[in-house]
Amino acid sequence: VLVVIQNITEQKNVELQMLQTIAKQKDLNDLKSKFVTIASHEFRTPLSTILSSSYLIEQYEAPEDKDKKLKHINRVRSAVANLTEILNEFLSVGKIEDGALRNKPELFDLIVFCRELVDEMGAYAKTGQVIKYEHKGTANMVNLDRQHLKNILINLLSNAIKYSDAGKLIELRTIFEKGNVMIYVKDNGMGIPEDDRAHLFETFFRAKNAGNIQGTGMGLHIVKRYLEIMGGGIELDSKLKKGTTFILSFPQKTPALSAKT
Repeated sequence: VLVVIQNITEQKNVELQMLQTIAKQKDLNDLKSKFVTIASHEFRTPLSTILSSSYLIEQYEAPEDKDKKLKHINRVRSAVANLTEILNEFLSVGKIEDGALRNKPELFDLIVFCRELVDEMGAYAKTGQVIKYEHKGTANMVNLDRQHLKNILINLLSNAIKYSDAGKLIELRTIFEKGNVMIYVKDNGMGIPEDDRAHLFETFFRAKNAGNIQGTGMGLHIVKRYLEIMGGGIELDSKLKKGTTFILSFPQKTPALSAKT
């Protein structure tokens, strides 16, 4: 009787890891393929807008045509902003799914950071829209990944602009509260249906009242993934036709500091 005993645990573990890697790569390829399909569709409208507006701008040469020319220049700017948003989402998805992003916190002034961001996003606001920023608390220095936070807030503020009508107020608030940094982004837009809120952070999901407003359905999914990398949390409060507030929270391991200390 010949008995051969061989421990194949390591071999099975390697096989399992290979299968998991292959499955993950397949999911990533499917995700990218679907995103490219959606992005290609979303590119058509802004590109058509840029083409038609640039043609019309050439036709307005008389001084009295200044307002008409400015109108089409603003349409071009808006279309370019839409294209930039789609490209940024595509790049973010690729980096996140590839595991290429890491949390790199640094100490910086949150008030200065937010004021600069509000100035930047003001260029994309609709006519009459105002982005109002306020800070509560004596401390203003935070230890967070600056670029990740910027990507998150650009996404949320872009949505606030996109889903709010012209002339509506958009609010950005920062608060230091019980060892946490709290950031509120509030719009006065259409609101999110209650049935859709559970799926809001899923890939390619769009609320049913989004209508024909441009979007890929990836923005909030990307926000959630950035927050996971940073160790932050997100909640929302929304009422139909009255607006939505997103509340971000970031625990601070060290006490918040004033810029003067």
